[in-house]
Amino acid sequence: MITEQAPAKLNLALHVTGRRADGYHLLDSLVCFAAMGDRVTLSPGPLSLSIDGPFAAGLEVGNDNLCLRAARLAGGQAAIRLTKALPVASGIGGGSADAAAVLRGLARMGHPLPDRTERLGADVPVCLASRPARMQGIGEIVTPLPDLPALHLVLANPRVAVPTPAIFAALSRRDNPGLPEIPAFRDAEALIGWLRTVRNDLEAPAIATAPVIAEVLAALSATGARLARMSGSGATCFGIHGDAASARASAAALARKGWWAVATELASAPARV
Repeated sequence: MITEQAPAKLNLALHVTGRRADGYHLLDSLVCFAAMGDRVTLSPGPLSLSIDGPFAAGLEVGNDNLCLRAARLAGGQAAIRLTKALPVASGIGGGSADAAAVLRGLARMGHPLPDRTERLGADVPVCLASRPARMQGIGEIVTPLPDLPALHLVLANPRVAVPTPAIFAALSRRDNPGLPEIPAFRDAEALIGWLRTVRNDLEAPAIATAPVIAEVLAALSATGARLARMSGSGATCFGIHGDAASARASAAALARKGWWAVATELASAPARV
């Protein structure tokens, strides 16, 4: 039996820089991963999938499930159990992280990683490494970055599923400049300062589609976040806090609104209380 974690992916910044003739959008994003997420367990046997966990009801066990598609792409056979702790269709790479975890697990079982994993989804290549990276193109260009400074984070989702195609279709501009040079950040203060110079181009169309996202961002700021932003195509937002106590208090306050909210930290650089 092999277990792989599938950490939540965060787009700290995301610029949409173009659109190819085939309709795929070109991205430039600073990506990192939280110290929480889904879990995938693989056991020897014919290919199958079972799902449990808090958000299991939001997924179907069908041939189009990304875990099964990933296994077929790798040519692997295994009984897959997915424990779904992340909201579905929430902009934090849940499905892509799960697919990447399946691919890593199958690789440990002797099945080589397949080429062009972006065919499964733009986030799959960066989720394979689950380390800080600059993601460009349609997701196939992944440039590893040094570990980011330790961050105390709150992830919050208003329990609204946002369809990614609709958000991209609502973009008012698709030829934005790419990210500026990503430096080696000496501390969280430097990272937050740099993030204030960039953005998530999908945030505005997502808010137009689901106005509650603006409420989540405002609530994160009101409960102490030094910077609040939406991840991916939404609706999950993140807040960067100054310490763990502030993050825990913020998550508790947002959860009382009926939203999914958790306090966490970066997977690559665990913050210390």
